[in-house]
Amino acid sequence: MKIYHLLSAALAFLPFALRAAPLNSTLSAVTVYTDRAVVTRSASVDLTGGTAELVFANLPEALNERSLQVSGKGTAQALILDVSAKQTYVDFTPNARVKELEDQLKGFAKQVRGLDDRSGILQAQGSMLDRMEAALFAPPTKDVPRPELNQFTSSLTYLTEQKSKLVAERATLDEQRTDLQTKMTTVQNQLNELRGAGGRGYKSVTVRVSAAQAGNLEVALSYAVPGASWSPSYDARVFSSERAVALGYFGIVRQSTGEDWKDVALTLSTARPGLGGAAPVLSVWNIDVFNPVLLRQQAENDRRREMTMKSANAPAAAGGMVNMQSLTNYADGGAMEVKDAEMATATIEAGATSASFKIATSASVPSDNSPQKVPITSVKLTAQPEYLTVPKRLATAFLTTKVVNTSEFPLLAGAMNVFLDGTFVATSGLRTVMSGEKFDLALGADEGISVKHKRVQKFTEDTGLTNSGKRITYEYLITIQNNKKTAERVIVADQVPLSRNEKITVKLLSPDAKDVKPTDEGTLKWTLDLKPGEKRELTVKFTIDYANDVNVTGLE
Repeated sequence: MKIYHLLSAALAFLPFALRAAPLNSTLSAVTVYTDRAVVTRSASVDLTGGTAELVFANLPEALNERSLQVSGKGTAQALILDVSAKQTYVDFTPNARVKELEDQLKGFAKQVRGLDDRSGILQAQGSMLDRMEAALFAPPTKDVPRPELNQFTSSLTYLTEQKSKLVAERATLDEQRTDLQTKMTTVQNQLNELRGAGGRGYKSVTVRVSAAQAGNLEVALSYAVPGASWSPSYDARVFSSERAVALGYFGIVRQSTGEDWKDVALTLSTARPGLGGAAPVLSVWNIDVFNPVLLRQQAENDRRREMTMKSANAPAAAGGMVNMQSLTNYADGGAMEVKDAEMATATIEAGATSASFKIATSASVPSDNSPQKVPITSVKLTAQPEYLTVPKRLATAFLTTKVVNTSEFPLLAGAMNVFLDGTFVATSGLRTVMSGEKFDLALGADEGISVKHKRVQKFTEDTGLTNSGKRITYEYLITIQNNKKTAERVIVADQVPLSRNEKITVKLLSPDAKDVKPTDEGTLKWTLDLKPGEKRELTVKFTIDYANDVNVTGLE
C-alpha cells in the first residue's frame, strides 16, 4: 500500500502526462482536383501541459497516408512531435449510408426467401391437386368404385377452383419477385458506387503534441482521398438585341470518398497532381534483330524505370485551412429596388502553374457520387455575332460569336448549355480559354435565318470526236434569307469535288473564281451581310469530264 501511494505521488509530479482520446473534429474545408480531394478537419482541444495524443478517428480507409499535414495554433504553445496513421478493420460498415443500403439488401433478400418458400408450398399444393385429378379420372377398381355423378361434378369444380387460385397466386408472386429484383438492382448500383470508399474499415490518425503550458490548441488535419473530382460547365445566355452573351461558369463536383461534406469551405483547383512533378524522359529507341528473350528483359527494365520515376515524382497534396468569402450585407431602408438575381462569384487565387477557385458560400456534397453544381463566376461578354451554314450537309444556320474572355478566370474545356433570348436552343462545348484570350462561341441553330439547298440539274453528255468521253454538269442553288429585324452576317460554305486522277477533270463554272476562289480542299465560302428581310441566291455549277473507260467514284 505504501509503495502504491509513493508511485501515485510520483506520477502526479511527472512533467508530462500522455493522453489519447478521440477528438470531436469537424470537416471544415475541401480542395477538389480533377482526380482527388484534399480534406481539412478542424478540432479545438484544451491541453493541460505536457505530451498529449490527439486522435482523429473514423477517417476514410482510402486516405493517402503520405499526404497527411497538420497545423495548429493556440495559447498552449504546442510543439507537433509526430503524426501516425493506423488501419482498423471492423465487422460492421462504418459508413452510415452504406450500412443503410446493406440493411435494405438484407431485407429484400429476406423477402425473396419468403417468396421462394411460398412458391414451394404452391408447387406442393399443385402436385397434390394433380394426384387428386388423376385419381378422379382413374378407371374404377374393385376397391375404388366409380364416384357418383354429383360427387364427380363437385370434385371437378373444387379442383378447377383450387387450380385457378394457384395460377393467380403464382402470377402475384412473379410480380412481387420482379418488383423486388428491380429494387435490389437499384440499391446494389448505389452500393457499388459507395462501397469503394466506405469499405469495412477506417483509419485513425494520431497527432502527438507537446504543450509548454496549459492552454487551448486549434488543430487542423489535412489528407488526400481518391474518389472525388470536378469538371467545368457553362450556361451561355445570348441577348440578340444587346449583342451580348452572359456566360455562367460552374463546377460540377462529385465525390464518393466515404464521408459527406456538409457546409464546407469548397475550393476547386485546376492543378493536375496526377501528372507528377516533372516532364517524362525519353528512353533510347533501339532497333535490333528480333530476340524474344532480350525483348522481355528490356520491357521489364523499362517497367522498373517507369515505376522509379513515378515514385520520385509523386506529388504531395496541398492542404491548409480555407477561409470562406464573406457575403455582402444589404442595409434596410426605403423602397426596395427590384433587380435580377446575380450569381455568387468565387475568389480566384492564381499560382505559378494552376489556379484555385474559392467558392463564395459553404457547400454540401454527399458521398454518393451525385453531381453538385456550384457557381464559380459569371461574366457579360460583348459579342460579334455571325451565322455559319453548310447547306449541303444541313439547311440550317448556326449562330457563332467572337468574344474575349474579359474575366480574370481561366475557362477550362467543358460542356455548355446555350440559351437564345431566354429559350434553350442547343448543347455545345467550350475549349480552354485563358484570361484576355479571344475565342469563338458556338451558340446553336437559329431559325431566323432561312436556308435552302436545291440541285437544279444533273446533265450527262458525250464528248470527244468519237464520243470517247463523258461530261456531267452539276448545278445547285443555295437560297439564304434574313428573317430577323436586324442586319446579320452569314457565312455560307459549300464545295466542289477534287480530282485525284489526271483522267478526270473538274471545271468550276459558277461562282466566278474572281469572286469566290476554292481552297485547296475544294471549299467555297461566301460572306453575306444581309439586311432585314433580304434574300440572296448563290449558284454552284461545275462540270466533270472523264474518258468512257474510266470508272469514276464519288459522284452524286
